[in-house]
Amino acid sequence: MTGSWDVVVVGFGAAGACAAIEAADAGARVLVLDRFGGGGATAISGGVVYAGGGTRQQQTAGVSDTPQEMADYLREEAGDTVSAGTLHRFCEQSAGMLDWLAGLGVPFDARRCPYKTSYPTNRHFLYVSGSETAFGQSAPRGHRVLARGTSGRVLFARLAAAVRDRGVDVFPQTRAERLVTDAGGRVTGVECQTLRGAPGWVRLAFRVLHRWSVTPGLYLPGLGRALHRRVAALERRYARPLRVSAARGVILCAGGFVFNRAMMREHAPDYRGGLRLGTPGDDGSGIRLGVAAGGSTAHLDRVSVWRFLSPPAAMLDGLLVDRDGRRVCDESRYGAAVGEAILRSPGSRAWLLLDAATLARCRRQWWGQTLWFQRWPVLWLLTAGRVTGATLEAVARKAGVDPAGLAATAGPHAGSPPYSMVDVSIRKRTAYPAPMLTLGGLRVDEQTGQVVGVSGLYAAGRTAVGICSRSYVSGLSLADCVFSGRRAGRSVAVHDGGGRHADFPGHRPGQGGQDADFPGHRPGQGGQNADFPGHRPGLGRPAC
Repeated sequence: MTGSWDVVVVGFGAAGACAAIEAADAGARVLVLDRFGGGGATAISGGVVYAGGGTRQQQTAGVSDTPQEMADYLREEAGDTVSAGTLHRFCEQSAGMLDWLAGLGVPFDARRCPYKTSYPTNRHFLYVSGSETAFGQSAPRGHRVLARGTSGRVLFARLAAAVRDRGVDVFPQTRAERLVTDAGGRVTGVECQTLRGAPGWVRLAFRVLHRWSVTPGLYLPGLGRALHRRVAALERRYARPLRVSAARGVILCAGGFVFNRAMMREHAPDYRGGLRLGTPGDDGSGIRLGVAAGGSTAHLDRVSVWRFLSPPAAMLDGLLVDRDGRRVCDESRYGAAVGEAILRSPGSRAWLLLDAATLARCRRQWWGQTLWFQRWPVLWLLTAGRVTGATLEAVARKAGVDPAGLAATAGPHAGSPPYSMVDVSIRKRTAYPAPMLTLGGLRVDEQTGQVVGVSGLYAAGRTAVGICSRSYVSGLSLADCVFSGRRAGRSVAVHDGGGRHADFPGHRPGQGGQDADFPGHRPGQGGQNADFPGHRPGLGRPAC
């Protein structure tokens, strides 16, 4: 089977959806391919979008923030992974990006969380989602999509609806295997294996088994692997070849590689054994396709490992120490920064010292400051995950921490006895696993999203190097997926050699994705996809 489109997008998560929307709004006929049913890591995420500089929600909540303040903080997180110009564009366009999402039907809310947390409850949807307080800032920039429980499923559902509304063709259960190039090396299409045309029971079994391999497979990795093997077997037995051409180019939005054991061993051997955040689609396939076509990679060794100390917020009043009794880091830092610090500590071991009064406050806050997926790990930490002692020396010896080092670190501020030490170490087998995701990817032109050195090929989201490829805070990956996906979608659709995009003068962010500066703009052109009716993206539960 063969087919021809202007733009082919590989991967249907946040980045792929945003790329497809912008390419369609620029007048291109677009096809989206997804190995499974769409949603990817986006649909099982917490649905938090990092945005600031004066968003509508910040203004409603009475929060003062500017793009420059946002950029000052993000420079501490991003380092030199992107240029200063790109970082400033990201911050300057941030409020407009959130308006653009809202224009697509993505709901946000201005109810601000009054305490520090890794993820707010259903009472709050605007919160400090990073390490801002450690750098002297207080503006909340974590914009959680308005939904009960974790919100990623709603974010993706609204993006998927916007894709369908524009007449974009979506081929689920279609795996991209190889990029097609012309004699000059320009990418002109994709060779795939697809279940389109397979018996109905095969497509149903594939969909159901994959859904269960993601969740509860996320929390039961052995079950997830077993179910995915059955998914792959169906694919091998029933998939048939499909070749699609892309007159203007291909956009790779296939996620990261946290589910690819070989790539993890090669690029990030120190991070094996954590709770992998993503789906089996995060197998590095997009990155590998780009490399095979001549692209290069960067920051593949960067993996975000999370160790959240809150909720409950009172936990942040504890003292985080290593086995020598030395302080590990500022306890108010985001969970990725805390996790990185613990991972670099001797033996990757760390304990949170709590006095009696702080422990009592933690217990009082336990139920009211947590959602279900946070509640039980916190309960474990406050019960089986801690040791107690009448003195600092006694509790240190029980925990296996150097008593003299702990006494020197805690000093006269140890608080009231008895003392507790909560084990927050990062270990392979524990009742409190550390979630992780990969951050590096293909090197792209920061003006267009084109893969460096490969004509006709673009990349976005976690398949590409982006804003969060050095350090992660909640919502920054989704925000970067929107930013980079839109950039790539507009650039490839225009296909003028230089790649016109959102960053040129005159762009008006937040106008529902339609850009009058693009010639030939024809929103909503293309055919509806009969294979996608009734698709329910993002069913399941996330890790946040």
